[in-house]
Amino acid sequence: MSFVRVERRAVAHTLRAPGWFEYEPSARREYRPALTGLVELFVDQFDRVEAGDALYTIDSPSWRELQQRLTETESEIERLRVQLATYGPLFEAHEQHEASLRKSVEVWEERLAQLETAREAGGGRNQLLTSARAELAAARSELTSVHENHALLRAEELKASADIESARSRFEFLLGSASIITSLNPQSLLESAGVPGDSRAVWATIESIEVRAVEPGIIEGFGTTTGSWANQETSVLTVVQPERLRVKASGLQSDLGVLRDGLAVTIVPPVPTASGRAVALQETMTGTLRIGLSGKPDDRTLDLYVTPESLRAWARPGVTAQLEIVTSESGGSELAIPLAAVQRDGLTPVIFRRAPDNPNEAIRIEADLGMDDGRWVELLSGVREGDEIVLDGAFQLMLATSGSIQKGGHFHADGTFHEGED
Repeated sequence: MSFVRVERRAVAHTLRAPGWFEYEPSARREYRPALTGLVELFVDQFDRVEAGDALYTIDSPSWRELQQRLTETESEIERLRVQLATYGPLFEAHEQHEASLRKSVEVWEERLAQLETAREAGGGRNQLLTSARAELAAARSELTSVHENHALLRAEELKASADIESARSRFEFLLGSASIITSLNPQSLLESAGVPGDSRAVWATIESIEVRAVEPGIIEGFGTTTGSWANQETSVLTVVQPERLRVKASGLQSDLGVLRDGLAVTIVPPVPTASGRAVALQETMTGTLRIGLSGKPDDRTLDLYVTPESLRAWARPGVTAQLEIVTSESGGSELAIPLAAVQRDGLTPVIFRRAPDNPNEAIRIEADLGMDDGRWVELLSGVREGDEIVLDGAFQLMLATSGSIQKGGHFHADGTFHEGED
């Protein structure tokens, strides 16, 4: 036998909607491999994991290919860097050579001018003049060649600069891909692996991709097994956050006139009882109402959603519940008890109130009932707030105190009924 206290409730302004608990859309996270490879699981179903815990590894040939491309690009950057470093001394040598040739041209120009002046004065030799002209032409030709080589060298330098910028960008893109695959930031991938005698970066030493939990949760299930080959479409495992629950219920479209977002809602257990194995009547949760975006024309309902402010132990996905929606905060309240506490003796509704002076005694009262919301009913007289009313066991008390229930007996051949066995 169990008891429930009389309390004030806005029964006339309460709507009820049947529903069930479900995960919020963001409560579930699937882990899929970024690359095709061989899976090695580290966790079991229903294990609780924290953020950063290792879930599984994947050994992928594609990761080896990415490492090879990173190595090749890094080598190309180093080669171009060395090449660019040589252009400074080359340009300096070219400038010195060019200055030397300019000086040589100036010398031969002066020498040729002297020889031409001497010939005009009637002296000088034609052979020397011819030789001077040839030397001057050769010096000028070599100077022109130096200018051309300088321009070509400058073009090569510009090309090498463009190539190294392209290689660096390509390396950053490849490193970004590696960062997504390994879940490590690029800076961490560039750090030294810290292995004695090995100066390679972290990305070059990773042999298999280790996948870690992004958020805390519980392993809900697996889409593959250890030793299987998984690709990007394979869901390796799913992690859920069991505390991220909401109630989805069905409301009537005929109640749209009073339903609106933000109404206060109480989430109650599906069975109105306070004893036995069922969830106790007092194990309730509270929240605010959210109305779905669309309705269902076939059954004239619409979806209602409530996220509990705090969870009770009985709240689990798939467990049924009821929503008590208070449609008006300004409406009055009346004394009420659970409808399950009311029994009918024939046509008379009766309740059993616990005697205030004797907890072991229950007083039978004809119930003066008012409106009900399908679960709670108003009591218009006969009780006070805080009185205890029998909930579980009220039917047995009604049978024991009923004056309208016919007792056991037998019928005679003439159709008359007689109590007892004889």
